[in-house]
Amino acid sequence: MPGMVAFGRRWRIASDDLVFPGAFELLIRALWWVATLVLYINHKGRFDCHGGAYLHNYLVVLLVLLAVIIFTLCAIVYVSAQGTIMNPGPRRSMMALVYLRALLYVPELVWAVLGAVWVSDDSSGCKPAEVGAVIGAVVSSWIILLSMVVGVLIVFDPLGSQRSEALLDSGALLGVRDLESSESSQLFYTAHRVASRVWESRLRLLCCCLPQDDNHRAAFSSIAQLVSGFFLDTDLVPSDIAAGLALLHQEQDKMEQSRDPEEVLTHSPSSPIREDLELELEKAAHCMQFAAAAYGWPLYIYSNPLTGLCKLSGDCCRSRHAEYDLVGGDHLGCHFTSILQSTGLQYRDFIHISFHNQIYEIPFFVALDHKREAVLVAVRGTLSLKDVLTDLSAECENLSVEGVSGTCYAHKGMSQAAHYIYRKLVNDGILSQAFNIAPEYRLVITGHSLGAGTASLLAVLLRSTHPTLECFAFSPPGGLMSKALADYSKQFVVSVVLGKDLVPRLSIPNMEELRRRLLKVVSNCSKPKYKILMHGCWYEVFGGTPDDFPTEMENRREEELNQPLLGDESLLVRHSSSYQSLSSDDSPAHHTHLPLYPPGHIMHITEDGPSRRHCLSQVRYRADWAGETAFRSVLISPRMIADHMPDVVQRALLSLTRGQPPTLCPSSMSNSHLNVI
Repeated sequence: MPGMVAFGRRWRIASDDLVFPGAFELLIRALWWVATLVLYINHKGRFDCHGGAYLHNYLVVLLVLLAVIIFTLCAIVYVSAQGTIMNPGPRRSMMALVYLRALLYVPELVWAVLGAVWVSDDSSGCKPAEVGAVIGAVVSSWIILLSMVVGVLIVFDPLGSQRSEALLDSGALLGVRDLESSESSQLFYTAHRVASRVWESRLRLLCCCLPQDDNHRAAFSSIAQLVSGFFLDTDLVPSDIAAGLALLHQEQDKMEQSRDPEEVLTHSPSSPIREDLELELEKAAHCMQFAAAAYGWPLYIYSNPLTGLCKLSGDCCRSRHAEYDLVGGDHLGCHFTSILQSTGLQYRDFIHISFHNQIYEIPFFVALDHKREAVLVAVRGTLSLKDVLTDLSAECENLSVEGVSGTCYAHKGMSQAAHYIYRKLVNDGILSQAFNIAPEYRLVITGHSLGAGTASLLAVLLRSTHPTLECFAFSPPGGLMSKALADYSKQFVVSVVLGKDLVPRLSIPNMEELRRRLLKVVSNCSKPKYKILMHGCWYEVFGGTPDDFPTEMENRREEELNQPLLGDESLLVRHSSSYQSLSSDDSPAHHTHLPLYPPGHIMHITEDGPSRRHCLSQVRYRADWAGETAFRSVLISPRMIADHMPDVVQRALLSLTRGQPPTLCPSSMSNSHLNVI
C-alpha cells in the first residue's frame, strides 16, 4: 500500500508484494543457472557438433543473463521486504529495480527465440543431453515470459490510468495536503463514477449469458455502485486486505482467550428458557430438512456422495408426467426426486414446485407437512449466478406493512423475490388450493440463506392474512430489514445461526465497520507484510498462539492517524472518511447506508469446547437465544463460510435434537463469547 505506479499507471500490487513471487522466481532461476553451468562445464571444449559454436555462445550468454537476473531478483526481494505496509519509504528504490527487471525480459525473449531456432535448425549431430538442455532452457524461458504476462493481467488496474490523470489534473496530488473539501469531494466523486462504470462492465461480461433486460441492467448498476465505493478512498491492494484479515483474526482470538472464564449457570428441567428453546429446536430441525431439500439434486448429491447419484438416477430417467401434473411448477428434472428423498413425503403431498430461476425470481415449493399439520413453503437459497445478483442487490427498498409503526424498508433483492413468491402463492391460488385440502393446517415458511431472507419477508407480507403463521429462517442475511420490521418479525420468525457464519453478520454498515478496523490494524502494525502473511497462513492451518504484533503507535502521535499514512505516495487527501475514523476506536462511525437487521428471534448454535480440535473428534453443540447486537461485527474465522453451508447447519440441529443431548446455555452467556473485532 499504496499501489505501485509504473509505466504511467497505477497497479493493484504494492511495492511490498514482490517478496514471495520474487523469491519463487529466484529459486527457479538459481536452479536453472546451476543446471546450465553444469552442462557448460561438462561440455566445455567439446562443442564439436554441427552448430556447436552457436551452442557454446548461447550457454555463455545465458549464464551471464541469468546471473544478472538473479542479482536483480535478490535486490527486489530484499528491498520489497523492507518497511511496513503503511511506510513504503525504505522501498523507494523498488521502481528502479522493477524497470530493470522488465528491461531484462527483452534480451531473455531474444535469447529464447535464438535457442528455439538453434534447436530446430542447427542441433543435428549434437548429443541428446545438450539438445535436451537447450530445449529445457527455451521452454523455461517461454513459461516464465507467459507467467509474467498472466501476472500483469492479474495486477492490471483498469482505473490506473484514470487515477494518474486525476493526479495530473489536481496538480500532482502526491503530497498535497491543502486541497479544499469541495475539490477532494469532486475528485472522489469522479473516481467513484469511473469505478462504477468499470465494475458494471465487468458484471456485464461475467453475466453475458444472462438476458440483458431492465431488471438485470438495474441490478448491474446498483451492484457496481456498491462494490466500487467500498475501498475506493483507501488505496488498498488485495494483499493489504489479506494481511488485515489475518491480523483481525488473531486479535479477535486474543480477546477471546483473555476474557474471564464463563460462569456456567444451570437451569432446572422446568426452566421456561430451556423448554422454549428445546421446543423451537425441535421445530427448527424439522423445518431445516425442507429448507435443504429446496436446493434440489445438487445439495442432495453433495450431502450423499456415495449413494445420492444411484438413488436419483433411476427416478430421474423414468417418465412421471402424471405425478408432475399433480405437482405443477416447472424445471423439475431430478429436483423432485431429490426432494422426495430428502423430506420423506409422497408426491401427492406437494401442491406446487417451481425451479424457475431469474433475478428476483427464485425457486420454491409448497407441500403438506402432515407430521406437523402445516402447509409448508420452502424457499431455495443461492445456487446460481442469478441468485448471486439477487443477493448483491443490497440497497434499501420501502416495504409497507399494515400495523407496523416506524419506517419499513428491506433488502431490495430479497424484497423483490418475496413479492414474486407472494404473487404466485396468492394470485395463482396456490395457498388457496393447499388450505382447501387441509383447512385446519397452519402456514409455515422456511428457507436457508437467500431463501431465509426471502422467507422472512414473505412471512411479513402474509402475516395479516395468516396470523398463526410461523417462519424458520436458517442463516439469514444480517442486512435484511429495518429495525421496525425486525421487531415486528419477532412475533413469528425464528432465525437460526451457526457459529461464526459470515452471512448473518453481513450488512453494509458492518462491512464499513470492518473496513475501518482493517485499516486501523494495518496502519498500526509495524511488521512487514510478508511476515504478517506467513504467520497468518501458519496460524490458520496449524493454529498456535496469536502473534503479538508490535505497533507503530509508540512513535506516532495518535492524531496523525486522521490523515493517510502513506506520505507523498498517497492518492488520498485528508478528507478521506476512511482515514478520519482511525484516530480512536470510540470515534463515531459515519455510515452512508441505512441500517438493516436480521429477522426475528435469533437462535445461536455454537460449538461447545475448544475452537480448534482434532478432525476426528466429536463436535458438541450448544444453543441459546442471542440478541441482534451479537451480530453487529464480522467474525474472521476459517469457519465463517463452512458454518453457512446448509448441510452443516442441518447436522448441527440433528446433533442437538436427535443425537447427543444439547447443551443449552443461559442467555447471559450468549453475548460474552461474541466479543469480537
